[in-house]
Amino acid sequence: MSLSVIIIARNEALRIEACLQSARFADEIVLVDSGSEDDTVAIAREYADRVIETEWLGYGPTKRKALEHAAGDWVLWLDADERVPPDLRDEILAVAAKEDRAGYRIARKTLFLGHWIRHCGWYPDYVLRLFRRGADPRFTDDEVHEALRIRGPVGDLKHPMIHDTDPTLHHYLAKFNSFTSLGARQLYRSGRRFRLTDLVFRPIFTLFKMYVWHRGFLDGLPGFILCGLSACYVFTKYAKLWHLHLRGSADAESGAGGRSS
Repeated sequence: MSLSVIIIARNEALRIEACLQSARFADEIVLVDSGSEDDTVAIAREYADRVIETEWLGYGPTKRKALEHAAGDWVLWLDADERVPPDLRDEILAVAAKEDRAGYRIARKTLFLGHWIRHCGWYPDYVLRLFRRGADPRFTDDEVHEALRIRGPVGDLKHPMIHDTDPTLHHYLAKFNSFTSLGARQLYRSGRRFRLTDLVFRPIFTLFKMYVWHRGFLDGLPGFILCGLSACYVFTKYAKLWHLHLRGSADAESGAGGRSS
């Protein structure tokens, strides 16, 4: 059984090499770049078998383009800020030799400001990432936090991948504006009406859920910062939803159309 790794990227020169190095065990690596202005493409060409350059199509459509170019019987989807440790690599190769599952979910060991977030509802954070090419894989068209759908039974792998999501607050806040705009636009296009209760209570609930219910206080100061920023994220998303309705346009919030690296 052959294995392809698919990755999409834009301006990921600082992190893409670690991701690509960790994926070298695969039979092929396919990377789709959406207009990088740094050395992402040059670095990718040193490791990837196929590098496709295209305009930004959206998260789901861009991943579908990467999948179209993958030839393996099995496909592993990675983000540019993720890495495959050796124990996960060995487990992937072992299960890919079997035929009893259509796909596998993989836990993510997420780093925020260099700190492993063990709580806050962020671990183990299982996501469907390894799947058979013949399992009718489909990436959703969600504006942000797109999902993968396949046909057939799904199992869970034992070992997690490394997810170095936000090494600095600058990086987090650069994504913050784009992602909240995309999230608000997705709500607007789905027909969701603005309600003042969402703006008032959802951020408070998010902070309570992450910091108290999911014991984010055990993650120390990084956990407290993450929970506070997550509450601000929810507040901003619903504030932008209000603004979209006020303007009567899904594109009233600038920055919603592009990808944040």
